[in-house]
Amino acid sequence: MDTGRILVVCTGNVCRSPLVERLLQQGLDERWGPGAFEVRSAGTGALVDHPMDERAAGVLGALGGSHEDFRARRLAGPMVEEADLVLTATRDHRAAVVRTVPRAMKRVFTVRELAAIVAGLPDEELPTADDPVERLRELAALATGHRGRRRPARPDDHDVVDPYRRSDDVYATMRDQVEAAVPHLLHALAPRR
Repeated sequence: MDTGRILVVCTGNVCRSPLVERLLQQGLDERWGPGAFEVRSAGTGALVDHPMDERAAGVLGALGGSHEDFRARRLAGPMVEEADLVLTATRDHRAAVVRTVPRAMKRVFTVRELAAIVAGLPDEELPTADDPVERLRELAALATGHRGRRRPARPDDHDVVDPYRRSDDVYATMRDQVEAAVPHLLHALAPRR
């Protein structure tokens, strides 16, 4: 069984993408066991080698995750090429990833976009592969086929708000957006019994 690789992308790689990275990794490890999936993150304008933003780390901790040993990384083409699925904080990040590796277009989605797609599907349509890599490939193909079928009320409804150096209310909005999206992603990737 090969390791399924997920890359999560935002700007500084200190708030949104590490929050999603750590929550997804924890949830996938609980469902599949450690090593089945590897979730990493990077930033288009990363604060390279910085730890997770203190308030974002507090959000992560309140959601049951750990920010220990996290260090920000700058997005690079090989990261995208190695990933079976790329999740971004916003549509602008999605576009930046596709500009970096155009052939990745069919496996790049915003976190909230992919969550909305899978939330709208019955369980019998969700991927079923037992191999993590194949599961991610099935999910990407399924989501590509459904992309754009149901438009959000506002385009930015597919984005996760950037809280960096903003008010506690903005951090709370980020938390709510991520907390609403991640369970749908984990459900779509959960082992089928």
